[in-house]
Amino acid sequence: MHLQTTVSFRRTAALLAATALACSLAGCASINEKLASGMGEYLPQWAGGMPADVPPRPGTAKYDEFMKERERKRQQPAAERDDADKTTSSMVQSAPAR
Repeated sequence: MHLQTTVSFRRTAALLAATALACSLAGCASINEKLASGMGEYLPQWAGGMPADVPPRPGTAKYDEFMKERERKRQQPAAERDDADKTTSSMVQSAPAR
């Protein structure tokens, strides 16, 4: 009788431990998914973060500004657009590194 209770207790304890482990791993996976989506914005590029010229994320105020500017540039004649791009790229290249 004592042996049967010990085996039953061990099975129950193992089942509870496996359930707790599975739940904790599932919780970590969902947290990491949410953290990883925004974490690349804060890491430097050499550490795997996003490059400086990445457009802003949709749904932000900066994204709306970016799209308006992009549309404005698209409607400019090609000669003016090329001159503006050269000026902007020379500014970006001469900017000091952070």
